[in-house]
Amino acid sequence: MASKAVDTVIFDLGGVIMRNGGPRDFTRLYPNHDPAVVAEIVMGSHHLDTDHQWHRVERGEISFDECRAITKQKLADAGIVATVAAGTPTSKANSFNFQLNDEMVTFIHELKTAGIRIGILTNNVKEFRPMWWPLMDYENIFDTIVDSHEVQIRKPNPAIYELTMSRLNATPNRTAFLDDLLANVHAANALGMHGVHVEEDSAGAITTARALTGLL
Repeated sequence: MASKAVDTVIFDLGGVIMRNGGPRDFTRLYPNHDPAVVAEIVMGSHHLDTDHQWHRVERGEISFDECRAITKQKLADAGIVATVAAGTPTSKANSFNFQLNDEMVTFIHELKTAGIRIGILTNNVKEFRPMWWPLMDYENIFDTIVDSHEVQIRKPNPAIYELTMSRLNATPNRTAFLDDLLANVHAANALGMHGVHVEEDSAGAITTARALTGLL
């Protein structure tokens, strides 16, 4: 094993451990509209933590049904209508039919075997828990799971990163953080963590994280 820069790795859920569940899965429901405009209406600005309905549901302040009703009205007001493209889920609910990223899961198990501390830090919705919880033995695999709706804090608020590291007894300069949103990666870097951006093809991010953990 090569020398390692980190001894703790924290993973986002949607778009990282799962292949789907990120903003692109929303915007693909509206292929005839600017994805940036759709994403702003549906999920708000990624680099901020505001009173946007999506931010509120991720902090557990409103229900998903309340969030969806607000979003539906905002999209209608903007003249945005879903047009289902080939291979695209037919509803927002179906876009959260979570699918594991097998390559990332393999990497997670390698970290576990190597004795490296691993955790999840996810901005998530209470009503989505039954959709992803059965897919892995989370409680026995991960050392901690920090879900935004449970702690009423969401990324990119520094407090939720600090809470996660505290639960893992981790220090920023020895912690890697993998997320599909650059805003969340930048927030991690600002705290001194090793932020790793996970693109749709996660191979590059996994290679980077392997190097940081000395598993190459």
